[in-house]
Amino acid sequence: MQSFRAAAVTLNAILGDVRGNLDKIARWTAAAAAQGANFVLFPELCVNGHCDPDTHRHAEPIPGGPSTAALHALASLHNLILCAGLSERDGDAVYNTQILIGPQGLIGKQRKIHLSRDEVLYFQPGNAIEVFDLGFARAGISICYDAWSPEVCRILAIQGAEVLLLPHASRMKIWDDTPASERAAAEFISGYFRRIFPARAIENAAYVIAVNQAGRAGTVSLYPPGHPNQPHHAGGCFFFDPAGETLAALPADAIREDMLLATLDAAPLHAARSHPNYTIRTRRPALYSELIR
Repeated sequence: MQSFRAAAVTLNAILGDVRGNLDKIARWTAAAAAQGANFVLFPELCVNGHCDPDTHRHAEPIPGGPSTAALHALASLHNLILCAGLSERDGDAVYNTQILIGPQGLIGKQRKIHLSRDEVLYFQPGNAIEVFDLGFARAGISICYDAWSPEVCRILAIQGAEVLLLPHASRMKIWDDTPASERAAAEFISGYFRRIFPARAIENAAYVIAVNQAGRAGTVSLYPPGHPNQPHHAGGCFFFDPAGETLAALPADAIREDMLLATLDAAPLHAARSHPNYTIRTRRPALYSELIR
């Protein structure tokens, strides 16, 4: 790994508004580039919205779809790498997919493996866990609910991932229109991120970037307005270093679109992975058969 400058954006992806969401991505990408970012992480399904009832209609092939082409143009314009989520069509199947794309084109894609709640109504699960070479670092993607399973990040680290990318469209708490309710929802998900994701960093000696959608993306008629399955996301954005320390975090005082930047220094990662107690070096996989029963 080489040191690099990264940005993460808490975007509100309005259901079905692909053009509008891509315009937002373009504005935030330009802002990140202006601050020296080499890499920008956007949330899960930030192109066409999370669990949009019209997901099947909006899904696109990857590569070959217009949104992938638009993201490629952005990456080329600003000479950086983007990671963004969209619905992927492959034959009759639709996947919740996060892509990595740079100036030279598509680097790779990760399909969400574990589908939560109503996601099973819209998507098929992915069946691969891959690591991608960004040039300056090796990165793996664990999409939202996938990151609740420590095995996914562990496999990514075993395969050589130095940076774990955790894009979310998490609906952990609904809020009303009062500032106190909004703050409570933001603090709730921020607390969750602070509890679980430093462990992913420590146990794998990896950098972790976690970012959630932020805002009400619309209302789905399938559920009552205040139902927890409504696409209302309370934000949250963190960088954790390989020791599990918070490198950078957005404040949890409100739910709004925002951007966080940090420099990921190669030295702490190399130090953690050269330590005699680096856990991946001392694993005993012959004893782990219960994990795959």
